[in-house]
This record gives sequence, structure tokens and C-alpha cells, in this order.
Amino acid sequence: MAFGEQPAYLRVAGDLRKKIVEGLLPPHTRLPSQARIREEYGVSDTVALEARKVLMAEGLVEGRSGSGTYVRERPTPRRIARSGFRPATGASPFRQEQASPEMRGTWEASSAQTEATPAVAERLRIQPGDRVMCTKYVFRTAGEAMMLSTSWEPLALTGRTPVMLPEEGPLGGMGVVERMRAIDVIVDNVTEEVGARPGLAEELHTLGGVPGHVVLVVQRTFYASGRPVETADVVIPADRYRVAYHLPVR
Repeated sequence: MAFGEQPAYLRVAGDLRKKIVEGLLPPHTRLPSQARIREEYGVSDTVALEARKVLMAEGLVEGRSGSGTYVRERPTPRRIARSGFRPATGASPFRQEQASPEMRGTWEASSAQTEATPAVAERLRIQPGDRVMCTKYVFRTAGEAMMLSTSWEPLALTGRTPVMLPEEGPLGGMGVVERMRAIDVIVDNVTEEVGARPGLAEELHTLGGVPGHVVLVVQRTFYASGRPVETADVVIPADRYRVAYHLPVR
């Protein structure tokens, strides 16, 4: 292969991708068989198989047991708001946005006490094994799971207070800022680090993805005078959503 020349499987995958994007192979159309790809492009079975694997990894096609490989419906990415401002209601910006009749947003949550893993302990600046409240969320829009979140709060801070359980008590369902203020902890800073990785099997099962799909992970931490008071991982399917930030200019 000459310098700069694409491997054969990438060349084949690129041509099939072009046909999918341009609508020549519309959604739910069966992808040409391995034998057809081999004959049309003059390549080996191995090259044809690798080209199909590329398209599957990109989420453009999906295998159906006993039927073949088909072009997937390509969703139009929707927007998820992340915001630096606090709405007057005290609810998080996401919850206020999802509460509108157009979005029909709902969420489920469950909390349990657990021990901080080394990674969580580092983010909260506590010791591994220290007790934390772990809360897991599934957010839905019109019934479709669209975002997962797992948060951790140090029980040394919130334990035996009215806000120990984020979704229960007098401030259940309010944002972290409002809940912490109720126990005289003033949150004054938040950081968010956005990355991407292949979704875990259990995440994709809930979010309706297929193995290999990429998810966006927003690693968020709230601080009060430099002390971390809550940290969370927010998981979003990258093929269906975009993260939009609204940040105040001071």
C-alpha cells in the first residue's frame, strides 16, 4: 500500500457510508451482503467483513439476528441544557426545562449509602471507604431514556440532616445549591469536565443503544469555599443529544 493510501476496508466503508448519508441506502434498508460487497468492490471476504464492522462501530448499521445488517434510523440530535444560572424556583435548569409540556420530562431516582471508591474519594477529597450517599437517576423525555446520572455526597457533611436523601424530605428534588444552603453550606463554584467513551453494557441497555455506541460523560463537582460537596457522572448518548452550555459573563 502506497504512503497515504487508505486500507481497502476503509475505502469500502467510506463509500458505503457516503451512500447512507446521501440517502442512497435509506434507513431500514438491508446493507449489501458480504458476497455482494466482495464482488462490487473487488475485495476479499475479510475486507468486506471489516468494512461492515466499521459501519457498525459508527452506529450507521445494526445487525438483526438471522436477517442481516440494516441501515439504522439516524436521529436528529437534540439539545440538553447545562447552565451556569440558577432558576428562581430552586430546581435545576435541566428539571425546569424538562417540566415544560413540550418536553414531557420525567425522572426516577434511588439512593443508598455506600463506601467511596478511590476515584470518588479523590473527587470529594475524602478517604476511600468513607461513607457517601449514592443517588442514581434515569431521566426520560416523552418516555424515552435520554440521560443517566450517578451522584455522590459525603455523609460526613449531609448525614443526619434534612437533606441527607437528595430526593426525599423537605427539599427533596431541589438542586444541590439549594439543598446545601439549607444546612448552611454555601456552594459557590461548580466544575464540569466533558469526555466521551464507549457506553457500558448496562448504560446502553437503559438508554436504548447498541454495543459500541459512544456516550458523553459530564463529570460535575460542586464546591463550597473550595471543598467538594457533591460529585456526579452524567451519561448522555452521543448520537442523539448535544450538550449546550449557557454561562454568565461577569
